[in-house]
Parts: sequence; C-alpha cells; structure tokens
Amino acid sequence: MNLKDLMKNVAPRIASTIGSPAGGVAVKFLCEKLLGNPNASEEELATVIGSASPAQLLELKRLDREFEISMEALNLNREKWTFSDRQKARTILKTIIWPQVLLTFTFVVGYFIIVGLLVANHDIHFSDKMFGIFTTILGVLTAVIPTIVQFWFGSSSGSKDKDKKLEHKI
Repeated sequence: MNLKDLMKNVAPRIASTIGSPAGGVAVKFLCEKLLGNPNASEEELATVIGSASPAQLLELKRLDREFEISMEALNLNREKWTFSDRQKARTILKTIIWPQVLLTFTFVVGYFIIVGLLVANHDIHFSDKMFGIFTTILGVLTAVIPTIVQFWFGSSSGSKDKDKKLEHKI
C-alpha cells in the first residue's frame, strides 16, 4: 500500500498534500519527525506507518495538525492549489473544447447503444470466455461514466461552494 493510502484516515491533511506541489515537503516533514532522518525514503516511512502502534498513530494525528499549522505559516494552502488547478483546467477547456465534446459524445452514445442492444437482445448467447470479456469491458465503460459527469459538471455542490469561497479569498 502506498504512503498516501496509509495516511488517509490518520493524517488527512498530510495525505492530501502528498502528490501536490508540496508533496516532498510533507514526506520530508514526516521522515524528520517520525524517523529522525529527513533524508529517509518514502518506502521506509510507509513501512513504519503501516506497522504503527496506537500511540504512534496518535502522534501521527498530532503531527498532521502541526504540519497544517506550518504550511499555513509558510502561506502554502492546499485549497488554493486545488482551486488554481481547476481554474487552469477551465481556462484550457475554454480554448480547446471540441475534442472533449466529441470524445464525450461518442463515448456516451456508444455506451448507451451497447447497453440498449444488450437489453433489447437478451437472448444472445455468448461462450463463457466471450461473456467474461464482454462483461469486463462493459464494467470498465460503466465505471468511466461518473468521471465524464464530474468532468463536465464538477464533483459536487459542496465543491462548487468551496470554490466560490476561495474565489473571494484569492
């Protein structure tokens, strides 16, 4: 399991920073505080966190808050990064939109044609191997639909409210 997944529930502030522009800062912070070695590897850190005792997990929670305070002191804010990433994506989307529209339209129409044919022709007989392949492909296509909806409409109304608040702060 990777470091970010290990930390999601215990230290959500640090976990959300891993993978962002300050991800290296977060890892170095934890290596220094938990291992006493700021140059330790992310793998070493993941090993220690993966086998942490309840007391160590409590210390990790405390370090999560300490990290947030130090990031605020440095004026580094995860929400601003997320907001600026979205703003960049929206700017790009304004200039180059036709490939996304065409791909989305083709994918969604094709998906519903496949599902419609499957429902309308329920007496189609597949070999076991072909049925497995077909259901796997249909499952993958079904899993992509929420991503397409999130791309065009955003992930949630709460996210939109947060974006509006950040616009006023920035």
